[in-house]
Amino acid sequence: MELYGEKGLYEGGLIAETTMVPEYQRLAEKALRNGLIGYDDRYGLHSKPVAHIDIGGNQWAAALGKVVRPRGSESFTVAVILDSGDKKAVIGFTDGSTGVIPYDKMKWARSNGVTPARVSDLLHPGDVWLTEPANEKDAAKGKENAYWLRQIPNVEGGMIVMDPHTGRIFAVAGGFSYDMSQFDRATQAQRQPGSSFKPFVYLTGLENGFTPATLIADEPFVIDQGPGQARWNPQNYHGDYLGPVPMRVGIEKSRNLMTIRLASYVGMDKVVATAKRFGVVDDMPPLLSMSIGAGETTLLKMVTGYSSFVNGGKKVTPTMIDRVQDRNGKTIYVHDQRPCQDCGSLIAWSSQPTPEIADTRPQIADPRNMYQIVSMLEGVVQRGTGVLLKDIGRPVAGKTGTTNDSKDTWFIGFTPDILVGVYIGFDDPKPMGEKETGSRVAVPVVKEFMQAALKDVPPVPFRVPDGIRLVQINEDNGTRAKPGDEKTILEAFVEGSEPGSEPTMFTGHSVAPVSDLTHAGEGVDAGLGGLY
Repeated sequence: MELYGEKGLYEGGLIAETTMVPEYQRLAEKALRNGLIGYDDRYGLHSKPVAHIDIGGNQWAAALGKVVRPRGSESFTVAVILDSGDKKAVIGFTDGSTGVIPYDKMKWARSNGVTPARVSDLLHPGDVWLTEPANEKDAAKGKENAYWLRQIPNVEGGMIVMDPHTGRIFAVAGGFSYDMSQFDRATQAQRQPGSSFKPFVYLTGLENGFTPATLIADEPFVIDQGPGQARWNPQNYHGDYLGPVPMRVGIEKSRNLMTIRLASYVGMDKVVATAKRFGVVDDMPPLLSMSIGAGETTLLKMVTGYSSFVNGGKKVTPTMIDRVQDRNGKTIYVHDQRPCQDCGSLIAWSSQPTPEIADTRPQIADPRNMYQIVSMLEGVVQRGTGVLLKDIGRPVAGKTGTTNDSKDTWFIGFTPDILVGVYIGFDDPKPMGEKETGSRVAVPVVKEFMQAALKDVPPVPFRVPDGIRLVQINEDNGTRAKPGDEKTILEAFVEGSEPGSEPTMFTGHSVAPVSDLTHAGEGVDAGLGGLY
């Protein structure tokens, strides 16, 4: 539209070649949809029938066919309750066929907040409900005619699948149903990223003298926000403290206090510069609450920023269009603008070498620091908040994110060659529930997609750049591992920064007493920020 105008777009006969992969798109829509339904099933508070019809005589199928379907229900099947008992309900469809809804396929639903003790407590003859065929496991158990009771979830979300090396977008799911809402939550929704922003803080630390083994104090502190303002007393998600632990733990366990201390020490001006360099948050104020994800951004910006972690620090430009041709087949637009002197269909081949296309993308970070972040984000999956992905059978890394009161839940996960980002929350932000974290809400969506999309793709390890030394260290104190150490880990260090036999702990705010951590006039907004 921007390039050719409305008339050119709709009347010009243009042919657009997109980056989308249809199978990935199908799997992404399915995974996000299942994640939204899964969350809704845990509460089911708005459960009510679509309509009520007369099932007397033999005309119920015709009456059911006249029921107006609610918007957003296109993936479900309408069915009428023909009979209801303790353990199951018999349902009928518009073609006259029947099926059953067993108790275990409807017990999630609640009437006036009460879990039904029997099927007939909620499903009454003549009521019209949304249904969905049960899965293959139920068919294997002889429930081939079983159906789920369904409803349109209130919660929404977005999902993006991207090539982190080129920025080509393979799939986008902008919500539960396009028919119900054309608002694209993957590219348009401005939400708080929560702890999914933390890797950019730790990258800033790496670029300013820290290593993944540097000890940072996970201890309480208070910040004075200025005259007339309450003091800010940030907390970790579980309200516990680990004391001085290696930087890696701050990412793996998503420790708020460690992140804030690090941001305070290196300076929020540097964290803001990192966010701007990676394009993840626009116009971020230099407030400490921003270090734990209190700013607003989009899922598209976050996955684009994470792409640079995977590709060694190259800046990518996300795109859904590879090229455009006019009505005569002439290429009039190409997204990839890299120069290639010896390319072209009319160049004769006479044993010359294959043309080498220059990589003109800006280098926005040191590849060695990028690998250190990737290595720590692998730890999130191996030992931290993304552990649900541990059994996926391939190297995978990522970071969860949850904001105050669980209003926003995130997970951005990646393998060496594909990146998947998910955000889930209510359009009108409100708490999703006490334990509804990115780990519980968003990670399963990424896992479902990756297991299906990559099942036939051989696993490959993350690429280690030149200048990195992998050193076995003590997992608890960050020192070089010694014979007899029970907990060790292979850590990535920039050559020359390897640890010795004594712990490395930075001074300043991280180990200062509480009184020294109080800064007048910081202006941090209490109550904001990522938690888990």
